[in-house]
Amino acid sequence: MRGMSPVVQVIARLLAGLLFLFGTYIVMHGHLTPGGGFAGGVLVAAAFILMSLAFGSVEHTERNSYTLSSVVESLGGVLFVCLALAGYVAVAYFFQNAATYGTGTPLKLISGGMILPANIAIGIKVGAGLFAVFLALGASRFVMKD
Repeated sequence: MRGMSPVVQVIARLLAGLLFLFGTYIVMHGHLTPGGGFAGGVLVAAAFILMSLAFGSVEHTERNSYTLSSVVESLGGVLFVCLALAGYVAVAYFFQNAATYGTGTPLKLISGGMILPANIAIGIKVGAGLFAVFLALGASRFVMKD
């Protein structure tokens, strides 16, 4: 049997769901409350790391997860760069958008201009990047065999 005991697996499944939900909440409300893309991305990565530790994995699963997390991390970076280029290309609209929306209105999710999409892009990049680092450090046991 791979992973930890069934009790630990059940608790990890419950906690991972809560961590993922709370991390998504932090990312989505980062322009209204303290937090944002980085803090939410760390919580989302913690949910995936917890599941990986509780259920264990084998070498080919870790390799596939590492590849997928690297691709998702790259997509988060590309999304962030596209947002920055959109602001650079459409300068007048971008600044009008930021001036119209201001810094965010409590209880209104779409009220912070480009801050929300930037938080989402950063959350994706940080979450996938930290999970990829965890998998890379864990995969070193397969690479450095005696």
